[in-house]
Formats: sequence, C-alpha cells, structure tokens
Amino acid sequence: MKLTVKEAAVFSMLGAVMYCSKELMAALPNIHLVGVLTMALTIVYRKKALYPIYVFVLLTGLFMGFSTWWIPYLYVWTVLWGITMLLPQNMPKKLAPVVYITVCALHGLFFGVLYAPVQAIFFGLDFKGMLTWIGAGLTFDLMHCFGNLFGAVLVIPITTLLKKAERYSKNA
Repeated sequence: MKLTVKEAAVFSMLGAVMYCSKELMAALPNIHLVGVLTMALTIVYRKKALYPIYVFVLLTGLFMGFSTWWIPYLYVWTVLWGITMLLPQNMPKKLAPVVYITVCALHGLFFGVLYAPVQAIFFGLDFKGMLTWIGAGLTFDLMHCFGNLFGAVLVIPITTLLKKAERYSKNA
C-alpha cells in the first residue's frame, strides 16, 4: 500500500476533515459524520482508506489526549472499515443506500459493545460489570445509532463526489 505524495496529502486532509466534522458536531452527543466518512472513504479507496481513518484517530488523541478512552479508537473504526470492505462493490443502486444506512446505524448502536472490552480491562470489570457498563451507555448508543442512520444518507453523495474528484485528478 505504497502512497504517492498526492495520496499522502489527500489522505491527511481527509483525516483532518473527519476530525473537524466530529468537533463541529461535538455539541450533539454521539452524533457525527465519522462513520459516514469511514464508509465513503472505504468504498472509494478500499485498503488505503485506513490512512485517513488513522490520521483521524491520531488527531483525536493529539487534541483530546491519549488516555484509556482513546485506545478503543484504534479498532472501533477499523471494524466499520472491515465490514464495509466485505460489502459487494457493485451493489444494485436501489440496495446500496439501504445497506450503507443499516451498516452505519448498527455500528453506532454497537459502538458501546465494541468499546466495552477495553474499558472492562482498564477498570477491572468482570463480565457482569461490563454488561452493566454497556447497559448504562445504551441511551448514548441509541443516539449514535439514530445519528448514523440519518447521516448515512450522505454515504452515496460523498462517494460519488470522491470518485469524480479521483477521475478528475487522474485526467489533470
């Protein structure tokens, strides 16, 4: 996955866009475009989408602090990337929006479940304690789910825009 200078610049900017989009929406708890952008970047750039995703993760740690809450960021976005990678690339146009919206919403719903094992380890929770922790965060996961549900309508327009930009840059 060797990068060109252009790709390094583009992926750095896209990672920064992911971070800025999250910060601009920070007043809304667990509602952001990171999942939407993760899916769109994965659809367009496939394996190389990991670069902007991890630029976002690094920026989050740099600006918000590297702490125990940050460690799950090293894998929770990769889970969404991996699921998106497994989706068929040539999905029927009528099915694609439904699939993208569903996957993005489910990632939001299960965000706390994905986060829980690391939190359990760091805070000495047993399995019952981890389930309690998940239950306590369910309201926030539901907000995350609904935010992703509505935000995911942007996956196809963002994907289309990125593909056009890629074609334009190759012809320029």
